[in-house]
Amino acid sequence: MYGSRGAGAFAGRRMSAVVLGAALLVTGCSSSDGGDGTDKDADAGAGITQQPKEKAPFWVNPDGTAARQVAALEKSGKKQEAEQIRKIAEQPVAEWVVPDDPQDQVRGFTEAADKAGRTALLVLYNVPHRDCGQYSQGGAADGNAYRDWIDGVAAGIGDRPATIVLEPDALLHLVDGCTPEQFHEERYDLLKGAVGKLKSLKNTKVYLDAGNAGWQKPDQIFESLNRAGIARADGFSVNVSNFYSTEDSIAYGKQLSAKVGGKHFVIDTSRNGKGPYSDGKPDERWCNPPGRSLGETPTTKTADPLVDAYLWVKRPGESDGECKGGPKAGQWWADYALKLAKATA
Repeated sequence: MYGSRGAGAFAGRRMSAVVLGAALLVTGCSSSDGGDGTDKDADAGAGITQQPKEKAPFWVNPDGTAARQVAALEKSGKKQEAEQIRKIAEQPVAEWVVPDDPQDQVRGFTEAADKAGRTALLVLYNVPHRDCGQYSQGGAADGNAYRDWIDGVAAGIGDRPATIVLEPDALLHLVDGCTPEQFHEERYDLLKGAVGKLKSLKNTKVYLDAGNAGWQKPDQIFESLNRAGIARADGFSVNVSNFYSTEDSIAYGKQLSAKVGGKHFVIDTSRNGKGPYSDGKPDERWCNPPGRSLGETPTTKTADPLVDAYLWVKRPGESDGECKGGPKAGQWWADYALKLAKATA
């Protein structure tokens, strides 16, 4: 609801991440700085390398969906389109951990990232009763299943570096009444438990999701953040899968930070280059809006000391849901990806 996530792509990304990680290690996607801070080792397809570590310490998956799209376009002779999609493929984007085999998946991602001298960026989006029956409905079968899943994620991370965005929408759907009352206490307990488990790891940062600048006011969400364990988390995330400007997101985040002990936050800038869409049905403006563009590229060099990073949490080019001609939520939509890239300077 309001901002469909990566859940619809779960089936398409069920290939074992441990296999992916092993393949990346074998093909040598390790960091080999080329003097300018950019890794020179390339994968076998699109030649995707890591970003300079001082700019963006997060891992670029050289075999991600966008990278495979670049390789396919180059192979078919569509060089100009390939270069447009490369704008997406060469940036670190979040890996949305799918429900099956979390330990193997996460181990694959974190091992590949660690080998490259980078930090894995992960999204955990599997809380029970997720998305209130909307495009990305689903989640773990019950609380115990979710706790087991979190345990698997933690085991897959181990001592390797990871930055986690925890459960987009989960708190906001408690605040707006979308999630039935009988599930509220359990959700708070699950989120607080997840924060505690993940923060017990040696090198893991955790950001609880806290909506966006156009959705809720800080005084409607800060108590929920406190109940969900924000005190132990590194901070919160804003604008996940949405389009609000970085300026507006900073203002919203700073207001909220002041209410939760000065916690830092991260902003999803993946598609906010032209701000939110203002036409069409108000309740679907977030869903595959036309005329948008990529936002600031991922970096830890931000405009405010409270902002730890600009991240690409939503994977640009993946659909928000079956609206405006789009495929299921999370599925790659080549035409939309191309339009995002072309609209970006």
